[in-house]
Amino acid sequence: MKISNNILSLEVAAHGAEPVSLVKDGREYMWSADPAFWNRHAPILFPAVGKPCNNEIRIGGKVFTMKQHGFARDCQFEEAGEGRFRLVCDRLDNYPYRFALEASYILNGSSVEIVWTVENLDSCDMYAQIGAHPGFMLPDYDPSDAVHAYVRYYDVEGSPVSPVIESGLENGNRIPVEVTKRIPEVMPVENDSFVNDALVFEHGQVVSAELCDKQGNPVVRVDCPQAEAYGIWAPNKPGCPFLCLEPWCGICDVKDYAGDISGRTYIHRIVPGDKYTFRYTITVF
Repeated sequence: MKISNNILSLEVAAHGAEPVSLVKDGREYMWSADPAFWNRHAPILFPAVGKPCNNEIRIGGKVFTMKQHGFARDCQFEEAGEGRFRLVCDRLDNYPYRFALEASYILNGSSVEIVWTVENLDSCDMYAQIGAHPGFMLPDYDPSDAVHAYVRYYDVEGSPVSPVIESGLENGNRIPVEVTKRIPEVMPVENDSFVNDALVFEHGQVVSAELCDKQGNPVVRVDCPQAEAYGIWAPNKPGCPFLCLEPWCGICDVKDYAGDISGRTYIHRIVPGDKYTFRYTITVF
């Protein structure tokens, strides 16, 4: 499905309700999903953000397999109107709730407002996480450059922030760091920036991140005032020409977590008949 205004053109695939192209003035901003680096563009992370420990979740004493970032990104959604998609699932083998997931994409000037709504259609409480994972082309990428771009960070007040890394990642799960690390509010993106996997900022330190070119000029910004965590990631592969700005209402498990889904960090309880809405905005400069 394609939608456009006089500034932007957005294409969203029914598979995963995933944005696959974002164009302004003839320039493509969304990552191409080249499988040599990463075969996705901007997936919906649901009902898990990050990796559950041992790829398992526990619900009511039962163990279910749940892969990293959940399954919504691999589901076929139904088109439900201009810029709208809907998925209804009924007690899957790995997620025993009946629910609907709606995705809406609205163009507003040079911004895309993205709204994902989870509705509990079941008779019991359901638990879920949800988050975004959009990838963007690095401007004027040259693999020989020492610095490929910059990322600016902002807090919920819109003020520049120098966030702190409180956890590292080991096989996709969080582990405590011996010494916390403060990231500059204007962070250079270098070849080894993600040698230890994603940079993950917890506790709502960051709700907005801006990808800037090599001169420090803003290119694209991803805002999510409700973000409980924010990830910055690119695969640690030579010549990788893109970067992901990822606001999350959820996070990967701590190493060796074996508790119920209701005890996962940044988990959201949705009572029968209720909805949980996740909103974020992509702005192109």
